[in-house]
Amino acid sequence: MAETWLIELWKGLGRFFLNPLVYWTVILVVLAGLKRIRRERRDFGLKLFDPFVEWRHTWVLSVGFGLFLSMLAVGVGLVFSRETIWMLAIVTVLLSLSLRFTLLSPVYIVGISYLLLLFLPFVFENQTFTDITFSSSANFVGLSILLAILLIAEALLLTRSGRTRTYPELQLGRRGYWIGVHHLKKVSLIPFFVLIPAGPITAFAPFWPYFSINGEVYSLALVPFVIGFDHAVQGTLPKKAAGAIARRVLILSMAVLFMAVGSIYAGWLSLVAILTGIIGREYINYRHRLTDRAKVPFFHKNERGIKVLAVIPGTPADRLGIVAGETVTKVNGTKINDMEAYYYALQESGAFFKLEILGENGEVRFVQSALYEEDHHELGIITANSRSQVKQIPEHG
Repeated sequence: MAETWLIELWKGLGRFFLNPLVYWTVILVVLAGLKRIRRERRDFGLKLFDPFVEWRHTWVLSVGFGLFLSMLAVGVGLVFSRETIWMLAIVTVLLSLSLRFTLLSPVYIVGISYLLLLFLPFVFENQTFTDITFSSSANFVGLSILLAILLIAEALLLTRSGRTRTYPELQLGRRGYWIGVHHLKKVSLIPFFVLIPAGPITAFAPFWPYFSINGEVYSLALVPFVIGFDHAVQGTLPKKAAGAIARRVLILSMAVLFMAVGSIYAGWLSLVAILTGIIGREYINYRHRLTDRAKVPFFHKNERGIKVLAVIPGTPADRLGIVAGETVTKVNGTKINDMEAYYYALQESGAFFKLEILGENGEVRFVQSALYEEDHHELGIITANSRSQVKQIPEHG
């Protein structure tokens, strides 16, 4: 028995690399990153982050949650047909063709796959144009439970989107001046094992597998699942917005999980769980956009100083721990209120500089350092009025 499981484990790993979604995810990350870099050069005249940064800092969550989901799926006996696995991959690719991560929430990927697997057999059965038929043994209860669990992963991924892991953009505000917008934007590939019909694995307990689909022997498959999101934030700090959205997604996951577990006893509840997930996630998106746009832009021209929209990695500002949302009020004791005054104050500071910074909590702190010849001429600070300075900023990276 143990030898059979080990052999199937290696075969399951091999099936992972046969799934085209693995390679499409890499292509998607690169293309989306290059698209973001073009926007950064348009807005700020330089590249802020490399093409893979949306994927970075997600591997711990990806591997950890994948292990948890694998133990749960294999432990209770969660069986998915090959048609279901391919449908999930096809839907993921189609939803990501725009190179945006907005539609990569599990509610859309699993939800649309569920609905297609539910209705396509009826569509092909009742059409007369072709002789093509479509039949699949879909585990609808298992899909609804999978959706609930993956929503928890999405909430956890959102909480990791802090101030230093968001991506700035400039937009024209309602009053005709440029405002800063941050994107809560991440993508993660979560690999997890599930059982598929046909193979050498047989039941080791009377209840196992609990979520089966007309079979008595099984194989293992390591399935890739892509999770992504992209929320624009202009009215508050991105970290606060990420926390608020994550809490709502977590509450939604609990509601979906409650109905998904109920579908074990009443199968129709799996459809209710799927629809609840889709409608609930759309409401979360709508509520965030409505409340965020109603607020005064957080990253805009500030008479008290220069509001930091972003910090270029590897620059003096980055090394000194300056973060988005803080306000530089003085340079070497000289009060500044725009980028021009800030730039000239730095040039007159000589080999050393001292900044007075007002934090988001209203507390003042001071940072100081030497100014070297190769350092960025504005220390790597990006502000909401940087668009007017684009032609003056040299290329960086």
